[in-house]
Amino acid sequence: MTTNPKMPTDWYFEDFAEGQVFRTQGRTITEADLVTFAGWSWDTNPVHTDAVSTAEGRFGGPIAHGMLGLSVLLGLASRVGVFDGCSEALLGIDGWRFHLPIRAGDTVRAEITITGTRLTSSGETGVLERRFELFGADDQLVQSGRIDLMVSCRPRA
Repeated sequence: MTTNPKMPTDWYFEDFAEGQVFRTQGRTITEADLVTFAGWSWDTNPVHTDAVSTAEGRFGGPIAHGMLGLSVLLGLASRVGVFDGCSEALLGIDGWRFHLPIRAGDTVRAEITITGTRLTSSGETGVLERRFELFGADDQLVQSGRIDLMVSCRPRA
């Protein structure tokens, strides 16, 4: 089952089901993104910041930080509009893989699949098991992994 709501609404644990897929809009990664991320992360590794030395290297130019891709992915997921209102706690990032590099000029988009749901012992929250896939140039998978989220249950009347 694929779900892409047209407008954000109030979603709760009970509104999610295994097999739901949410697709995000795209976002183009810019050279300014790479420079800004390098600045605030203090990760100025030449593979991300030096066009001259990387031109002849493995990737043929600078590539985005892996964590920049993950950060953009979480921002794209937020814009879907179904997780923000009910989010209680990010529970972990598991099995994260970096399949291909992201370069300035690449437009990335994500798919989030609900792979499982379970109610917590309090009965006031539930856990969404979510598989994230980030796609880049030519719709190729660039990053993937699991990011579970604790969410609110619908308030009792």
